[in-house]
Amino acid sequence: MLIKNEFEVPEPVDKVWEFFQNIPQVATCLPGTELTEDLGDDKYKGRVAIRMGPVRLQFAGTADITERNEAAKRIVVNAAGAEEKGRGQASMVVTATLARAGRGTRVDVTQDLQLAGAAAQYGRGMIGDVSSVLMHDFAANLQDRIERIDRGETAEQIAAAAATPARGLTLGLRAALMALARVFRRFFLPYHATT
Repeated sequence: MLIKNEFEVPEPVDKVWEFFQNIPQVATCLPGTELTEDLGDDKYKGRVAIRMGPVRLQFAGTADITERNEAAKRIVVNAAGAEEKGRGQASMVVTATLARAGRGTRVDVTQDLQLAGAAAQYGRGMIGDVSSVLMHDFAANLQDRIERIDRGETAEQIAAAAATPARGLTLGLRAALMALARVFRRFFLPYHATT
């Protein structure tokens, strides 16, 4: 399943690219993500916890940075893991591309996601909505981190303000509201035929 998101950060593209070079720092911006070990050579062990409806899934696995293209401002990460209670597996290739957007930076994120087991029972719409909510939170956390670095806060101060985990109720409600808005648009907004 291919999921695309984009967001803007009101910082110069070179500054955002520099931030993206520190993968542990980037990981702390994504709710529910925790790196547990640096394996060297741009490989990491970690955990991702997410709630999809009534099911809480926690995956443990590895992430491998397979491309860093400074000229194109693109980074590619391959991640794979198994659900810790044995309820499935997930693999994903994430491509983040940075581009100048006015005085800030637009970040285009493409996720090629493959799920098996409990998480695979959810439709593309629900998974896409949850992904959109997570990308919104990631963008806000990334901006906050960059501002804290600019203010000269120490690594300990920044870690104390780490991103909150992906909480099921809040995440689920926000994703459900997005799904309702999609249904509302589909059934209640006027149909305009293309000519």
